[in-house]
Amino acid sequence: MSISKPTIVFSGMIAGDPHQGGASWSILQYILGFRRLGCRVVFVEPVKDAGLRPAGTSLAQSVSAAYFRQVCAEFDLQGAALVSGTGQTVGLSYEELLQAVAGAEVLINVSGMLSDERLISHIPVRVYLDLDPAFNQLWHATQGIDMHFGGHTHHVTVGQAIGRAGCKVPTGGLEWIPTLQPVVLTQWPTASSIIHDGLTTVGNWRGYGSIEHEGLFYGQKAHSLRLFIGLPRRTGVSLMPALAIHAEERKDLAALKENGWILLDATEVAHDPRRYREFIQGSRAELGIAKSGYVVSRCGWFSDRSACYLASGRPVLAQETGFSDFLPTGEGLIGFDTEDDALAGIDALQSDYARHARAARAIAQEYFDSGKVLTRLLNRIGVAL
Repeated sequence: MSISKPTIVFSGMIAGDPHQGGASWSILQYILGFRRLGCRVVFVEPVKDAGLRPAGTSLAQSVSAAYFRQVCAEFDLQGAALVSGTGQTVGLSYEELLQAVAGAEVLINVSGMLSDERLISHIPVRVYLDLDPAFNQLWHATQGIDMHFGGHTHHVTVGQAIGRAGCKVPTGGLEWIPTLQPVVLTQWPTASSIIHDGLTTVGNWRGYGSIEHEGLFYGQKAHSLRLFIGLPRRTGVSLMPALAIHAEERKDLAALKENGWILLDATEVAHDPRRYREFIQGSRAELGIAKSGYVVSRCGWFSDRSACYLASGRPVLAQETGFSDFLPTGEGLIGFDTEDDALAGIDALQSDYARHARAARAIAQEYFDSGKVLTRLLNRIGVAL
């Protein structure tokens, strides 16, 4: 007798901050991954009316709605709804959404963003999914900000070391279940042609406020990359980050240019999921710089973006956050702490690129395959497939 697969309500941000292809993929990997496991997935994204663009527009006429429709059409996301605070929807109507979630067994709620009790109160397994480890816990602990931890039966984090010895991130008295970031390997096949012949990445120079806690400063990507500002001068390999950096960051922009960084336009290469994937697959390898908060906390965070590089057969040179305690390094994936480490890693990739490219894909298949990652996650929260 076959056992029916669970219905999962998944909530995360795709359209709330539109045209962020990488952020969209971090959500799509879960939706598409659960769907490949045979689960019925209802995607619900709440948006605030005040954040809609152009200002004062209705949800249906907003940039967010247009992007939501584009992504849903591209990935055949049936049974999805974008819901505003005033009850407007794009996709399913609110009444259709109530019917769609009525028999759901599981809620996967990124940052606890879905709080509508009519939609979630009846769901027996309600999972808080933390994709920004250290920061979510520290905002809660040090600034008293409601990070929406309450109302969930389980708390899952991509910070592999949270709650373990050596990681100073406060747990808030919660048991944090670690998970790796899933990648749907059929969506990210081994790439062929190299278009960007250098080490690339995609990211924000700054994201939001930094935090100080118990004498440690938990900062942004800007604080990390400044430590490696002279790296391009020491290698003949092009370092080509696609950074979203404000024009007013004149001092940093000048330093990046003077030291030989080749800055690409993040709004262009990551405009949507398709362009983001093309950029990663067309890159030779990644130089992954982490937010300094991830580095200082040693929380074990590993980027979903880097996992996409690996899946594409593109080697990754990644700044250490403690991830090497949980992932194999040395071939395909190389961690670094210092500029000298990074330089040695670049040399290693150059010396036998083909070997590192094969190892990169193998790591993705073993550790980030969505089928393995999401099956393990469901098992950890007591849900059978």
